Amino acid sequence: MSTPPPEASPTPSLGVFPSKPSALADIVATTPALIGAIHLPALPGSPHYKGQPVAEIAAFAVAEAHAYIDNGFDAVIVENHWDIPFLKPGEHGYETAATMGVVTAAVVAEFGRAVGVSILSNAGECGVAAAWAAGASFVRVNQWANAYIANEGFIEGQAAKTTRFRHRIGATPVKIFADVHVKHGAHAIVADRTIAEQTEDAEFFDADVLIATGSRTGDAASVDEVSVIKNNTVLPVIIGSGITAGNVGDLMKECDGAIIASSVKENARWWGRVDGDKVRAVARAAGK
Repeated sequence: MSTPPPEASPTPSLGVFPSKPSALADIVATTPALIGAIHLPALPGSPHYKGQPVAEIAAFAVAEAHAYIDNGFDAVIVENHWDIPFLKPGEHGYETAATMGVVTAAVVAEFGRAVGVSILSNAGECGVAAAWAAGASFVRVNQWANAYIANEGFIEGQAAKTTRFRHRIGATPVKIFADVHVKHGAHAIVADRTIAEQTEDAEFFDADVLIATGSRTGDAASVDEVSVIKNNTVLPVIIGSGITAGNVGDLMKECDGAIIASSVKENARWWGRVDGDKVRAVARAAGK
């Protein structure tokens, strides 16, 4: 009598995914999580780099992190926002990964695991390399699935390459924070696909936390868009732009946290220095 073959494990369909531990809860103690973005000066290799030692850039990052963490935020993410114009994924040099790793390591040494990395534009592999070397917990990847047209040109989703690279170097503890319906670009390629479908795509491609954003840096995400994303995933959802002391209370009811920068800068622009008083006002309005 032949033995029947074992039953195959069910394959998850779009919108029905097996649950996994919350990556956000593993990084921060409580939600909603407030994550401050550290916008670094231009790094070696970029057009605006002024030749200062990397140690000086690291000291800047630590000081900005203190302005966030000491005034009520839960975590920070280190970003090369002054490396404009941004390169496409795969074009970043060794100097970018190395500098981001050194700078982020200085922040990790001061504050522990509640630190992430974002390398623009969309540099998933480079970000994972820097984060793993630095001991950081997560990376932000703006276009994780599908494709769109950005300032840099045609940008493809980085999920396949980044997850394989992460596995190859043993960096699986580094979590992926992935944007849905990413800002700073035209969505003509996915115009026939709903935000709900794009949410499911990002989850299906193994992101750990999803990010809802406005149309560009500093613009607020709509409550409707945040709700659609939240209702179509089992993953934590955070807002990636446009949070202020005035709207944080209402928006945090719809999600699990936010990445915040422009509204808490001295000049209310991403290129300003972090203002501790403004950080404290946002934290208090969020119930921290």
